[in-house]
Formats: sequence, structure tokens, C-alpha cells
Amino acid sequence: MGLYTDVIIAGFGGQGVLLVGNVLAYAAMKKGLQVTYMPVYGVEMRGGTANCTVVISEQEIGSPLVMYPQSLIIMNQPSLEKFQPRLREGGIQIVNTSIVPHSMLKSQTNGCVPLPANNMANELGNPKMANMVVLGAWVKATGVLDLEEIKEVLPLALGKSDKRIIEANHRAMQAGADGVGDLAHSGK
Repeated sequence: MGLYTDVIIAGFGGQGVLLVGNVLAYAAMKKGLQVTYMPVYGVEMRGGTANCTVVISEQEIGSPLVMYPQSLIIMNQPSLEKFQPRLREGGIQIVNTSIVPHSMLKSQTNGCVPLPANNMANELGNPKMANMVVLGAWVKATGVLDLEEIKEVLPLALGKSDKRIIEANHRAMQAGADGVGDLAHSGK
């Protein structure tokens, strides 16, 4: 069948979850893969709920809808409560433990990556980069795309080419990747 993966990225509006999905979609398209990207957000946007689903495959994708995802990127507790029960057994979940208590995490046979993304972004000098921290962690944990492929498309997704902003986001992604450790799923 070839390469196939999917991810649901979820959090509050304003946390950059839709941007993470865009970056993944751009990188996969640039690599020549088939991609679907489906954003979902409330009318209140900033502060409301937001999530998106990204499907990446070597084959044609039949539907952008994913009921039981292979992976999750979770930025807040309501998103964890909604999507964690749907994660496939053995799936990978990247969870922002700056906001989500460790006690709420369901172990998924080495596939759970608790990462204090907000704290890490603050240490890097910009709390808005927590989304880039979790993106770097997902890339490392799944091995679906290379971090350099993600970094290459970032200016396109941001709509900016300010070198300082791009480099700061690259550092955030690298910090997230470095925070993953060794997962059984890494390097797929």
C-alpha cells in the first residue's frame, strides 16, 4: 500500500493548530505526496476550539475524514478529552503538558510524548511558538516527513520571509524534535 498517515491537530483558536496543519500539508505536497487538509473551528476563533485533520499518502486519498487517527497533536485539555479516546491503539500523541495535566494522559505503548510546549516556547523567547515545538516533536516521533522538509516550506505557510521569524520557528521545531527522545515509532 505504501505510505499513509493521518493526524488530528487540536487546541484553542489562537494556538496555531491550523498553521501546523498547513505546514504539514505544504511539506507533503512539495515532497510529491497526496494530501488532504480539513480545518474545523468555531465562529469565535481565538479562544474557541479549533482542530484540523491532515492525511498524507503515496496513494490517492479517498476521504479527508478520519474517525480513528494514527496520531494526535493536542494543545489543551478539552482537545485531549475529545480526541484521545479515538486514537488508534499504538498511535502517537504529542501532548502540550504545559496545559494538560500528566494524569490525564493515556499510555499508548511508548507512543505518548508529553511535552511542555508552552514552557519550551517561553524559554525560546516567544510563547506563540508552542505550535512549532509540537510540530517538531510530531515530525520526529512519526518519521513521516523530515524536519528539513518542514523548515523549507515554513515561509510559504507563514506568508512571511522575515529571516528572524523563520529562524526562531526553526529553533522551536528543533527543540520539539529534541524533546521526543526515542520512540518505537521514530524513524518510520
